Amino acid sequence: MKNKKLYLKDLACPDCAQKVEKILNKQTGVREAKVHYTTSKAKVEFNEDEITIDELKKAVATTGYEVERVS
Repeated sequence: MKNKKLYLKDLACPDCAQKVEKILNKQTGVREAKVHYTTSKAKVEFNEDEITIDELKKAVATTGYEVERVS
């Protein structure tokens, strides 16, 4: 398992954070995702053999948000 922080651009509201969290948690290979509205960060624990960072970014993009950077 790998842990990464995804920094989200212009996260507008707590409901939006919930929406992103829900989408991330539905992805195959994601063990757990937590999105924090106040910091605009998503902490994601995932299996890198099942899902890539690019796929996580694409999942976030379906909610209308963009990942600025990953650490």
